[in-house]
Amino acid sequence: MANVALLGSTGMVGSHILTNLLSNNKVSRVDTISRRAPTVAGDAPQTKLTTVVSDNSSKWAEQFSALTPTPDILISSLGTTRGAAGGFENQYKLDHGVNLDIAKAAREAGTKVYVLISSSGASKDSSIHYSRMKGEIEEGVKELGFERTVILRPGLIAGTREESRPVEAVARFVASWAGKLHSSLKDGWAQESDVIGQAAVKAGLKALEGDVPEGSEKVWLISGKSIIDLATA
Repeated sequence: MANVALLGSTGMVGSHILTNLLSNNKVSRVDTISRRAPTVAGDAPQTKLTTVVSDNSSKWAEQFSALTPTPDILISSLGTTRGAAGGFENQYKLDHGVNLDIAKAAREAGTKVYVLISSSGASKDSSIHYSRMKGEIEEGVKELGFERTVILRPGLIAGTREESRPVEAVARFVASWAGKLHSSLKDGWAQESDVIGQAAVKAGLKALEGDVPEGSEKVWLISGKSIIDLATA
């Protein structure tokens, strides 16, 4: 049985990760740290769910360190948009700064597996700000040396968001239309948020058990259609 901590539990992917964690019989405890309580916590309190709610994200690493017992797995789907953050500098502070601060706290506490929801095109050498930031987060986490690090790189995340993102909404409509014609027209570049959530939980538990592909003993990278294949296996 695994103890799991989750960041980004109120987001599009994170909410599905949380649902999967709570329903998984291999998970004994789930801790979330967020600015507001996850919807599932308010609608249907779960005995194995503990929520830490704080609007001061600079305290989250300290709050993670206080979790007892120490989580075996940390899953992060934490992220925001430049618009919601009020500019790229603030977005970087949350997406990069807070993610790595908590990852460091987890590594020091003895967490064994780190699962990161990243993005296709992530690269520390990218000329695109967002992709470079995601790549820098990946590199920072890998340098911490968890027993196993799992990185999911979805393409377009399909599904329904609470907040408005007009450009993404158009792309999600196209993905939905393409998927109805044939899954092969969609699966390589767009994955449903609930499927990503399933894959993240499965990957984290497999990594904890040492059940990872050959050559991925330290860092397991899962992208595109491989996310769907893992979720539906």
